[in-house]
Amino acid sequence: MKGPNSSAVTACSEHRIAWPQDLIRRYNVSGPRYTSYPTALSFRDLSPDEAARIMGHSDPTAPLSLYVHIPFCRHLCYYCACNKVVTRDHSRADAYLDALEEEMQLAATWHRQRPVTQLHWGGGTPTFLTDAQTDRLCDLLEQYFDLDADPERREFSIEVDPRVTSVDRLEQLYKRGFNRLSLGVQDFNLETQEAVHRIQPFGMVSDLVDAAREIGYRSINFDLIYGLPLQTVKRFHATLEKVIALRPDRIACYSYAHLPSRFSPQRRLITSDLPEAETKLSILQDTVNTLQDAGYFYIGMDHFALPEDELAKAWHDGSLQRNFQGYSTQAETELLALGVSAISQLGNAYLQNHKDLGDYQASVEAGTPAVRGYQMTRDDEIRRHVIMRLACQNAVQLSEMERLFGINVRLYFAREWPVLLELESDGLLKLETDHIRVTDIGRLLLRPICMVFDAHLSDTPSNRFSRVM
Repeated sequence: MKGPNSSAVTACSEHRIAWPQDLIRRYNVSGPRYTSYPTALSFRDLSPDEAARIMGHSDPTAPLSLYVHIPFCRHLCYYCACNKVVTRDHSRADAYLDALEEEMQLAATWHRQRPVTQLHWGGGTPTFLTDAQTDRLCDLLEQYFDLDADPERREFSIEVDPRVTSVDRLEQLYKRGFNRLSLGVQDFNLETQEAVHRIQPFGMVSDLVDAAREIGYRSINFDLIYGLPLQTVKRFHATLEKVIALRPDRIACYSYAHLPSRFSPQRRLITSDLPEAETKLSILQDTVNTLQDAGYFYIGMDHFALPEDELAKAWHDGSLQRNFQGYSTQAETELLALGVSAISQLGNAYLQNHKDLGDYQASVEAGTPAVRGYQMTRDDEIRRHVIMRLACQNAVQLSEMERLFGINVRLYFAREWPVLLELESDGLLKLETDHIRVTDIGRLLLRPICMVFDAHLSDTPSNRFSRVM
């Protein structure tokens, strides 16, 4: 088991964040997660010609981050808001892989020669696939794309459900080039696991983590969720202690958004079992403090990493990016996403496939998998630059923006500037001669900071978003 690196922990402690309770209460509003700007709520229907034009006009020299969505799950988790199909029928995955192959053939028309330095399988449960189906998908990706063979450069990751993933499967994936795992943990408390219909004992996760490290995986991420039924500060702290004992390289601790009108599985949860708003904030406060005390660096927007992990290094060297998988390294890549509901980010545009599995399979057969998307305006490009710089590098350089976009930043954002001054007075920002900088406290409230520059918020009902914390 890895122990904390003392020099790394010292570097991490230089950016340790105190918890400003009054500011948290005041700024804990509803808002986007900014995995894109504009968000997917601004997407519109596209014609096949428009989708093809966007697909073919991205940068042919830029490396690719390739995402594959596997929607199938063997079990239903009641909190889940992902695009999924709950089934035990593995033959459905065979038909889905047929559709993926057709989509790959289409995408390869434009992207076959581009080096794929990042690969991520998400879901759903990617490890729902059988051994043969897993090998088939790997073979297809190797056939239609230029997967980077350098083990030091590539980042090939997969989301893993410990309940349906064997050590043999981890060995198979490692041999096929995967070197990173993301485990859905959520909470180790048995009562909470029973309430959300996801029972996975600590020993099950611990054994899988030990096996993954023995096999050679170089980075392991845990997904946690706070705000689930029956959680208290004490109970979730016990989960954190178990997590810290396993020492994952990265941790994403997400706020549960209870939106049963939009996500039907959530209707199975007992609303009175959900923690009150103040309890939920206290759980997050303890999480931030506990993980920092354990040597984790708080990157922002739910993400923590050990200082020696590539994610923390990317924050320090300015190469961090944010896309539909959250924070990621390799900011120079464009995102090509395959499968039902998948969203690509190519150049200054977004493309989204059908959300319904049957519609997706039919659209692929027709040669038009992408049905929604968004082509950014110049104003969108300017605002995306600011939002992503603040979210990923915690600073935006004004002279760089003036050089890139030919604008006077203070004049262009004249309406936003009084709000920025208020954020500065609250200690979330520093407005310098040539920079807007997020303070360490401001990293706790990146989403409301980014919202200042969001020109699309007024067009979107606030109930479409969760609270920022």
